[in-house]
Amino acid sequence: MGVQRPTEFVREQVTAVRETVATAAASAAAEASTVASTVPAVGSQVGDFIRSQRSAAQVSLRELARAAGVSNPYLSQVERGLRKPSAEILSQIARGLKISAETLYEQAGILDRRSGSAGTVAAIRADEALSERHRAVLLELYETYAREHTAQLARDQAAAAPTPPTTPSQEETA
Repeated sequence: MGVQRPTEFVREQVTAVRETVATAAASAAAEASTVASTVPAVGSQVGDFIRSQRSAAQVSLRELARAAGVSNPYLSQVERGLRKPSAEILSQIARGLKISAETLYEQAGILDRRSGSAGTVAAIRADEALSERHRAVLLELYETYAREHTAQLARDQAAAAPTPPTTPSQEETA
């Protein structure tokens, strides 16, 4: 064998590197696909909710992006579930939609749903005659009443439960 020319050597090296990169890229793509399938679709859920709220308010994607102070492509990616927005971004989007940030936090899984009937909570949130502050106050009051009602039911059930009879040995030790 003779001496290899520099161009042939470089060509072989480039081919070897390309094959290595292609193998690594295929492996990474397969792993990313596996990981993506195990990640819950929270981003998609909040994105669908934002899109439905935007449609209900008859606001274009561009108008909402401007009102929320985010870029049009970013908001589009959030709606399609490709990006998971931070709590701060959700708050800005909520302000642009004129809904409570808490609503979006619940949809994104950041905040647990309030106690009480989902229908009542949805009705309060959907009432356009209420300001955002009024909605928040009503939801807080409703949650308090619902929580107190649940606690009262538990107390009533405990009071109605039969008490076990005491034996003489229990009375003597008491």
